[in-house]
Amino acid sequence: MATKQSEINLFIELDENQIPEKLQWSAEDGGVVNQESKAILLSVWNNQEKQTMKIDLWTKDMPVDEMKRFFYETLVAMSDTYERATTDTKMADTMRDFCEYFAEKLELKS
Repeated sequence: MATKQSEINLFIELDENQIPEKLQWSAEDGGVVNQESKAILLSVWNNQEKQTMKIDLWTKDMPVDEMKRFFYETLVAMSDTYERATTDTKMADTMRDFCEYFAEKLELKS
């Protein structure tokens, strides 16, 4: 049986101090080509080491208020992913409760 391959590409333009100035990503299967971004959080599970490897990048012009919102939305998405991956609705709901608390404390919701 033939398998399909798919690529997701990250393009990072750095300044002289290795600080990201420009971030772009492409996932052609998803219809995304050279989409600009201000922040990227990427987590990869290392099965051999039983730990998460991660890349956290943001451009120096990423506004702090947008970073706060980015974290909130990422936490909400992680709650949904956790529920789909584990079927643990009770803990997913607990995570969502934290997300609401997080948003309230950062005054992200009116």
